[in-house]
Amino acid sequence: MLTAFARAFKTPDLRKKLLFTLGIIVLYRIGVHIPVPGVNYANVELCMKQAGGNSGLFGLVNMFSGGALLQITIFALGIMPYITASIILQLLTVVIPRLEALKKEGQSGQAKITQYTRYLTVALAALEGTALVTAARAGSLFQGCTRQIVPSDSAFTTITMVITMTAGTCLTMWLGELVTDRGIGNGMSILMFISIAARFPGALWQIKLQGKLADGWIEFFAVILVGLAMVALVVFVEQAQRRIPVQYAKRMIGRRSYGGTSTYIPLKVNQAGVIPVIFASSLLSIPALIAQFSGSKAAWATWIAAIFTKGDHPVYIAAYVLLIVFFAFFYVAISFNPEEVADNMKKHGGFIPGIRAGRPTAEYLSYVLNRITWPGSLYLGLIALVPTVELVLFNANQNFPFGGTSILIIVSVGLETVKQIESQLQQRNYEGFLR
Repeated sequence: MLTAFARAFKTPDLRKKLLFTLGIIVLYRIGVHIPVPGVNYANVELCMKQAGGNSGLFGLVNMFSGGALLQITIFALGIMPYITASIILQLLTVVIPRLEALKKEGQSGQAKITQYTRYLTVALAALEGTALVTAARAGSLFQGCTRQIVPSDSAFTTITMVITMTAGTCLTMWLGELVTDRGIGNGMSILMFISIAARFPGALWQIKLQGKLADGWIEFFAVILVGLAMVALVVFVEQAQRRIPVQYAKRMIGRRSYGGTSTYIPLKVNQAGVIPVIFASSLLSIPALIAQFSGSKAAWATWIAAIFTKGDHPVYIAAYVLLIVFFAFFYVAISFNPEEVADNMKKHGGFIPGIRAGRPTAEYLSYVLNRITWPGSLYLGLIALVPTVELVLFNANQNFPFGGTSILIIVSVGLETVKQIESQLQQRNYEGFLR
């Protein structure tokens, strides 16, 4: 990987792309530390220290924003509204025929879907910004902190804060698209990668300060070893795939022969990526949010707070794993259509050796996909439970640096970016058949 980056910096046009990407990252990180107008930043800092880094129900969004959510900065919402909008549009594509037709139109249809995603992102950013301001005023943003974060209750202040955070989300989306067009890799994924990785040094040092063995150094290096082992496991599984061989028959057009080639369909073990973990985490946070904002002291609210707030209760763990497995199968079912793949193969004269073209091919692909989705979903559940184990062993908070979601995203984005750099290097350094 380091060799690929070194070779990329020696290539002039790739060096410009890398430097442009680094410049966008610097701008994004600067915006993460600029507070929103109307916020008492001194009280925010005191509440963060008092809460001990435990962000409670807002931990997932805070992780994606690089810690900007709890600091209530202009990039507080981060890239999360865009991710949510993209997932919603992808799910609606299966349900709404108009969106499905746009998806099949190619580049022009995809451009319209991207435009719809932008509109939905703005709407979600305004909604999430309003919820964040409401939570800050109600004292629900930090657990156990009674200081006033938003001193003014005027409508003008509220509207200004919501508009500022919505504009920050739009700016983040624009920066990500600039990286995609003029930089290296997928811009949204790169910004997400930076947001998560930026929290690692501070979180690791906090573990060292809270450690008790050898002044905290034993816990510090133990966590690093656990993180390296997790990275190795994630890389191994993310690269694992089932290759289904495909043979294309020869066709005579005039005097020329076409086809007769052999290829394969790569089916990844973790075909769903990190989406099931995000879905499960978001769904399990809804009961705790309802109980927290209701302010009720009834038995049902106490039961929900005891089970769904901290995340180490056996009922929560069981529900978390079951939801991850369910969403893994659900997302694979809507993102990979065996019947469509089988029809495309049949149109171009392709077939799987030993399997008849058409419906038998679709049934075979469904059978293989279901079999490899089981270990993939269980692997996601195992990785997602790592923060719970760390919570018990190291007495850490939910923002532990080597959490399952953060490791999955960092490794996936890192592998994809390195692949893109290597592919562009091959295009520029190709010597051809004649030397």
